[in-house]
Parts: sequence; C-alpha cells; structure tokens
Amino acid sequence: MADQIPSHIGYILDGNRRWAKKHGLPTYEGHLSGYNALKDVIEATADAGVKYISFYSFSTKNWDRAEDEVRGLMRLVRRLFKTDIKQIVNDGYRFVVLGTREGLPDDINTMIDEAEAASINGTRATIAMCFNYGGQEEIVRATRKLIEQGISAADVTLELFSNVIDHPDVPPCDLIVRTSGEQRLSDFMLWRSAYSEFLFLDKFWPEMTKEDIPVILEEYARRGRRFGG
Repeated sequence: MADQIPSHIGYILDGNRRWAKKHGLPTYEGHLSGYNALKDVIEATADAGVKYISFYSFSTKNWDRAEDEVRGLMRLVRRLFKTDIKQIVNDGYRFVVLGTREGLPDDINTMIDEAEAASINGTRATIAMCFNYGGQEEIVRATRKLIEQGISAADVTLELFSNVIDHPDVPPCDLIVRTSGEQRLSDFMLWRSAYSEFLFLDKFWPEMTKEDIPVILEEYARRGRRFGG
C-alpha cells in the first residue's frame, strides 16, 4: 500500500454554500464549517503519507460573488494567516500559496510572505493553498515569465515551462478530489492535472471528515495509471 500512496492530492472544496442552505444557515457558516473540515482532512491526508496537499480556497472568479460573502471569506483567510499558521508551522508543515498577488489587500500579501518564510523548513508535508488562483491565468503568468527571460519559442520545452509555473517545486497532482457531486475542474491545477486521477464525491465539503481519507486512498490504489502509455 505504501507505494500506492499519491505524492500529491488536490482538493476542490465545493458545496459550502449549498451545505449552509441545506441547514438553514448563513453562507458564512458554510464556509466556516468547510474551513474546519479542511484542517481535519489535511491532517489525515498527511498522516497517510501524502507529501503534497493542495486545496482550492478562492478563485479569481470568486471576487464576483456577493460582497458580504467575499468579506467573510477574507475574514477566514486572515484568521488562517494570523492564528492557524502558527499551528501549521509547529506541526512541521511547509506552507505555500499559488495564485496571483494582484488585487490582494496589502496585509494579506504580507501575511502570505510571512507564512511561507516561517514554514520554509517544514518537512511533514507541503500544503499548497490555491488562493486568488486560476489555472489558465497560471499558465499565462508562466508564459510571460519565459518571454521576460528572453526564451525563444524554439527553446520552450515541457520541463522549462514546468519550472516557471507558480511554486514549480509542487509536483503534478496524482489525484484530484472534488466534493458536492460536481464533475469538473473549474480552472484548478490545469497544468498539473494532465495525468491526474479524478474522484468526485456526492457530499458537501463541510461533511468531509478524516474517515474519508482511507476510502479516497483505497480508491486511488485501485486505479491503473498508464500516463498515456
């Protein structure tokens, strides 16, 4: 089983709002419950031996949501960086953020820098937060970097391109898990998902618990990955 543990699992945290509506709660309570579930899922995933854990927390399209909802999400993000990052560091994780910094409040940009610096020596697992993120925009950013570096079109290779995406040390996703029954990527990890396995769960993200992780890993172990061969 050990050799069948994925190196990188990406989580698409879907269904927070629908979970809140189902329970007659404000939207913020759905995001808060999803936030709490995320901590348990990350811990159980790392305990299982997965070394890279990414999660889709806020896309560049999410700014179009209701102002109150965006404000609540930013409140949770600030809580993560002001409070929970201390525990993340103490638990031995490395923490990185994928996504554009453009348009983010100055204090959040500063907290991102501080969190990455404080956790740089973490070895338990790398947590990659996809925040203000879009997979297509990540590819555009990487393309711009190559142009700025003066790389000619003839010299562009898959390896070279992989070295200029956001945090290139984060490897391709072996498995992408999405909750809420939706079966799409929604612009998540487009470059890193070329040969990913996909698992779509018929439960809302706030309903996720650590007990789901063995089930997810058992399903992954049953897959026969061929990478096009």
